[in-house]
Amino acid sequence: METVMSILHVVAAVFIVGPMAILPMSAMRAVRAGNGSQVAALAKSTNLFSLLSLLVVVFGFGVLGMADEKYNLSVTTPWVLWSIILYVIALAVSLFLVVPTMRKAAEALETSANASAGASGGAAAARYPAIAAGSGVATLLLIAVVVLMVWKP
Repeated sequence: METVMSILHVVAAVFIVGPMAILPMSAMRAVRAGNGSQVAALAKSTNLFSLLSLLVVVFGFGVLGMADEKYNLSVTTPWVLWSIILYVIALAVSLFLVVPTMRKAAEALETSANASAGASGGAAAARYPAIAAGSGVATLLLIAVVVLMVWKP
């Protein structure tokens, strides 16, 4: 059962956390292109994948609970604890900075398209750095989690 749980943990990490990290980069391209509806759809998708990433945590705790006692693993094992902390920060950045900023950019672009005014498009472009920085930080944190999971210092 430990093998099944490990497989679920890794597969979920690849197919859920991967899009969580990559979709905001597509949204930045859509902001540059002025496509508000695409930015809105990507904001919804990023939000969904960010929430679904909690499954990776559940499977990870399953693996931790089934680990052989010879490894002496617990939530307080330093690399496990740091992985959890870094993941929680990445999740918070994604849910509370990146997704809301993407939504605001989408609204500004849609307002711009409806009003044919450049000011709202400029408001969307002004949100681009926050999307880039937030998604970049979240991605780096997730990479750090992967390093800790593999290296297990």
